[in-house]
Amino acid sequence: MNFDPYPTEVAELIQTAPLCPLGPGNPDRTVFERLQAIQVDSLSNKPVQDTEMARACISGLWLLWNYLDESHTISQDLPSSTGSYWHAIMHRREPDYGNGKYWFRRTGDHPAMEPLAAKANLLASDANLDSHTQFLAEPNWDPMAMVDACEAVSRGKCANELLLRKVAQLEWETLFETCYSRAF
Repeated sequence: MNFDPYPTEVAELIQTAPLCPLGPGNPDRTVFERLQAIQVDSLSNKPVQDTEMARACISGLWLLWNYLDESHTISQDLPSSTGSYWHAIMHRREPDYGNGKYWFRRTGDHPAMEPLAAKANLLASDANLDSHTQFLAEPNWDPMAMVDACEAVSRGKCANELLLRKVAQLEWETLFETCYSRAF
């Protein structure tokens, strides 16, 4: 991930975040005030071009640090497919797999999915894929298969948790970059 476009505070929050968990994770109280201080106008030195995409970035930052409720509060009020995408990831992580799939259906074919599929393909090319992670080798991103794979890990039916966490990280980064490039 290229951190050059981001102000120091945002870049540091991204760089120091733990690898994305598949479940809810534990909110890190040491970054709460830093996250709370981030506003649409502090995300960039450039003028805001799309306020909704800037708000989506803030939702993503809360989610990155495992503050699901704060992320949810923002994403559920974003009417676009991008809002639905952040909302879907949050529900997948709760875990509320059915609700996650509902929001992924509302997301549709999001612009972040094509580059995400390519990144996931590359990551999976050296991995020992099982029936739950085989979708990572497909040319198109399948968010429903990701939900199913996360559920399989939580039920002890998939041993590729680390691979899926790396994919979840790629998903977060790709969606955040997409939002940021549209916001500013």
